Amino acid sequence: MQRIRLGGLDVAYLTSGPDDGPLAVLLHGYPDTAHSWRHLAPVLAARGYRVVAPFLRGYAPTGLAPDGSYQTGALVADAVALRRALGDERPALLVGHDWGAVAAYGAAVHAPDLWSRVVTLAVPPMEFAAVAARNRDVGLLARQARASWYMLFQQLPVVSEASIPRLVPRLWADWSPGYDASEDVPRVLAALDSPARRTAALRYYRAWAQRWRQLPRYRREERAVFGIPRHPLLYLYGTEDGCLRPESSALAAELMPPERVVAVPGAGHFLQLEAPERVAAAITAFLDEER
Repeated sequence: MQRIRLGGLDVAYLTSGPDDGPLAVLLHGYPDTAHSWRHLAPVLAARGYRVVAPFLRGYAPTGLAPDGSYQTGALVADAVALRRALGDERPALLVGHDWGAVAAYGAAVHAPDLWSRVVTLAVPPMEFAAVAARNRDVGLLARQARASWYMLFQQLPVVSEASIPRLVPRLWADWSPGYDASEDVPRVLAALDSPARRTAALRYYRAWAQRWRQLPRYRREERAVFGIPRHPLLYLYGTEDGCLRPESSALAAELMPPERVVAVPGAGHFLQLEAPERVAAAITAFLDEER
């Protein structure tokens, strides 16, 4: 575990691989931690990458946001600041899952020169919702709305904070059916071990829905999350994802080259843990492609 100061934010991160290797920045989502990359990180390290997997703002041992903001624009700013603070001039590999995927889209669009390739998991480019609307796929929109019930619940103050110890195991079970999360759930609960940290994790969702919570200082970064990186982009999703419907993820093929949209059979939302060998194989094949 190492630490770095990004302005007023103290960021903790896991790292592996050679110190002089090109950077690979891995961003986790909710309800999760940097330990979610424990299978992929050694694969990238073996290929010579200096792997850095931070705990996102609010998740212990990273500090709480000094400006109180947990909007996606702030996550983008953190990813960009981290990449610059690590001091390597070469473009870095950027990998993100769930909220980390949203941050990855934004960081790649906002500061394109910092990155070489982008890999995202479980959340496609944000324009997928517009594609569903244009296709008038009312059934898909309804199914996705039902699967996203937790987003509405987490707008409720106090009640949703109190539910975290029960909600986190339920979400892992619902989102990745059949996966044994006994190693992961305790790590999430340890990262959200205080009322302030639980509120921080829930404010990711509250800032998304309650636009008045967004700070003007992150306006450009916030807009960037709705773009599509110009870099080579690989998107992976599980066919049994109980969070973001696989039919929703499949719409990514209308936004990017279809061969770069990879369905992982039998995996759910946390596919990097459920099917680590298949995920690593897809990513390494992508890295071996010529530009």
